[in-house]
Amino acid sequence: MDSIKINNLRLCLCFAVTLLLASCSVSYKFNGASIDYTKTKTIQITDFPVRSAYVWGPMGNLFNTALKDQFANHTRLSQVRRNGDLKIEGEITQYQQRNKSVSAEGYSAQTELSMTVNVRFTNNVNHSEDFERQFTATSTYETTQSLNSVQEELVTQMCKELSDQIFNATVANW
Repeated sequence: MDSIKINNLRLCLCFAVTLLLASCSVSYKFNGASIDYTKTKTIQITDFPVRSAYVWGPMGNLFNTALKDQFANHTRLSQVRRNGDLKIEGEITQYQQRNKSVSAEGYSAQTELSMTVNVRFTNNVNHSEDFERQFTATSTYETTQSLNSVQEELVTQMCKELSDQIFNATVANW
């Protein structure tokens, strides 16, 4: 009789543990995206034209690629050309450099390069999340270097930073 009670106790314990594990689930999203994929399935990202007075040729293409890659790599949203559940559009409004620091001799020691984009975000599933906002990224380089020698690397870094900022503002919601 004792072995029957022990077996029943083991069975009840196994059932309780199974029930506990089945009812308690924790979901982690390491990319920060909080998208309800049952309602939101597509995203439309239009190419951002360069509307800045100062322009570096490849800048627009680098930014547009970085932004689209960010969403392709960190969400399950399908990118569409029109009628997306989410829509991101805008323009690159500013690209400039300025002296950031001066050496003891009175010459520029560092130059800051900055890039600003204006973003219009439309959430066709929940319009209360719509916004229009500007995002800016900066990079600094030593004035002993020429802009031509560091421009591609710095612009690539700024495009990545801007893409991160836009991603966090549009789909991270945390």
